[in-house]
Amino acid sequence: MDVELTEVRDFLASHEPFSALPREALRTLVTRLTVRYYRRGSVLCALGEQAQHLFILRSGAVDLHDNRGILIERCEEGQSLAITSLIDRAPATYSFTAHEDCLVLLLPAEVFHELCDSQPVFQQYYLRRRNKVKAGVESMHATHQGGAILRTRLREIISGDMVATESDTSVSEAVRIMAEATSSGLLLVDDGELVGIFTDHDLRVHVVASGHSLSLPVRIFMTDSPASVDVDAMAFEALLEMVSRNIDHMPVTERGRPVGLITSRDLMRLEHTNPIYLAGDIAKQKDLNSLIDVARRRGRVVQQLVAQDASADDIGRIVTAIGDQVTRRLIQLAESELGSPPVPYCWVALGSQGRFEQGPSSDQDNALVLDDAYDESEHGEYFLRFSEFVVAGLARCGYALCPGDVMASNHKWRQPLAVWRQQFRSWIFAPSSEALLGAQIFFDLRPVHGAEHLGRALQEQIATDAPGNARFLTHLASHAVARQPPLGFFRKFVVAKEGDHEKTFDIKTTGIGPIVELARVLSLARGLRQVNTMERLRAAHDAGLLNDEAAEDLADSLEFISYVRLHHQAAQLAAGQEPDNHLLPEQLNPFDRRHLRDAFQVIRKQQSALAYLHKTHLLS
Repeated sequence: MDVELTEVRDFLASHEPFSALPREALRTLVTRLTVRYYRRGSVLCALGEQAQHLFILRSGAVDLHDNRGILIERCEEGQSLAITSLIDRAPATYSFTAHEDCLVLLLPAEVFHELCDSQPVFQQYYLRRRNKVKAGVESMHATHQGGAILRTRLREIISGDMVATESDTSVSEAVRIMAEATSSGLLLVDDGELVGIFTDHDLRVHVVASGHSLSLPVRIFMTDSPASVDVDAMAFEALLEMVSRNIDHMPVTERGRPVGLITSRDLMRLEHTNPIYLAGDIAKQKDLNSLIDVARRRGRVVQQLVAQDASADDIGRIVTAIGDQVTRRLIQLAESELGSPPVPYCWVALGSQGRFEQGPSSDQDNALVLDDAYDESEHGEYFLRFSEFVVAGLARCGYALCPGDVMASNHKWRQPLAVWRQQFRSWIFAPSSEALLGAQIFFDLRPVHGAEHLGRALQEQIATDAPGNARFLTHLASHAVARQPPLGFFRKFVVAKEGDHEKTFDIKTTGIGPIVELARVLSLARGLRQVNTMERLRAAHDAGLLNDEAAEDLADSLEFISYVRLHHQAAQLAAGQEPDNHLLPEQLNPFDRRHLRDAFQVIRKQQSALAYLHKTHLLS
């Protein structure tokens, strides 16, 4: 090999995915490349052009624009270009223009496909890379289309210095600080801890209108221990929280420490037409019948979000936020009819709602955690009527009853905290395969309404007791690997041979379910607090339980499988049908079929790894 080829080989060997190729494959590859020089401003591959090469940037920089002229990415040395066109064998949906003089290695399309077929690591790398580019484009489009509130985290909104002072500051000084910062609210922070919030409403109503002196300490008029929201929460989640609490200001915290203040006006500026208005309408409904009419609009929200190409993860969060809002409103209506609860309680969501992953066909899974002052003889009738009111109301709002009767209306799942504690100890310390089969969704519990500390106490107990309990984790792992993805020999889909869903496969049970269960086992094994599956995967990666490739593959697979499921359900809703999870393989397009097979293979691989890790074959 001459010096020039050796230099090219060494260059490739220092960049992904070439660094993972066998030595001989890399040596052969180098001889099939050509080198081309592009002057600044020249086009490597135009929009709509079928790419004939994979462009490997040897030096310089190339700009990637979409069909609206939006700059998606500036590619640098070592990056590959025209991936989407090559993988999809379709015209390029982006243009590639030299930002500066460039030297480019050209890999012919036929060689690219040969390598994809013979080198799985090569193919997987470019599939992931293609998906990242698509995600970037979607994100850019969302911003340009005004969908920002659905995708924006509070961290991206709050900026500049935090407007805050100490609680013993005089009202006049507090007002001066607010005026100087042009802020309608002020955080009150003592020794780094958030103790209250003071707003222009407090000034008008509690100070000026009441004739109090402006020299008094602001702590007298502040709202103490205000509700707050985490800096990594989505903007729409913060707005929903404000709507439900009927407030316009909310402190933003990071790891419990105040970092800023967000207002409803800040959030509404992001967008004027979105599901937030549905949530607002839900909160305004005065009776069950009107609530039913409003709640059933969520199907149109799903169709709209799918049409806007929102991610499956974002759609799940939005649909769950609507479900939470419906639940809270029903609880409020129940209390209006039955009177105040005799003892504190916490309504907890389980399963998909608990994980922020509800869809248009999700049924209800919920439970009630009662204060230990609960007495069955005195309070039982109230909470029976209360839970039946809410469960029946959810059913009439479109949330089907749980086939397994895991609902607060079932006396078994309406218990004092002490009984729940014992129930979880039984599941964790004396596990049986049969008991855990139906109990897995309880490990996704999340407080929705009421005395949240009751639900939090159970979350803490789970996080404390589960790690290190090998038999419990092995039982969960055995369930997680039991449901295999619907992929047979020769990569054919395995479908039902008879029944109502003949010739279809259940994409929820055999595609999404295994990833949810994998993530749950990993999370419980390390005592992680996350309940959302994507967050569990990220946390498992951060904790060293998944390597980079496994975490990324599982997250991409979950997103893609969920994306296919949502598009299927949105089409059913548009046709006036009830959404379900049963797909006919022949109705999938070639792209979806190919990538579903890849995603199912990822699941199988990680199931094998989990089974080995927890030695499920030894389970008696």
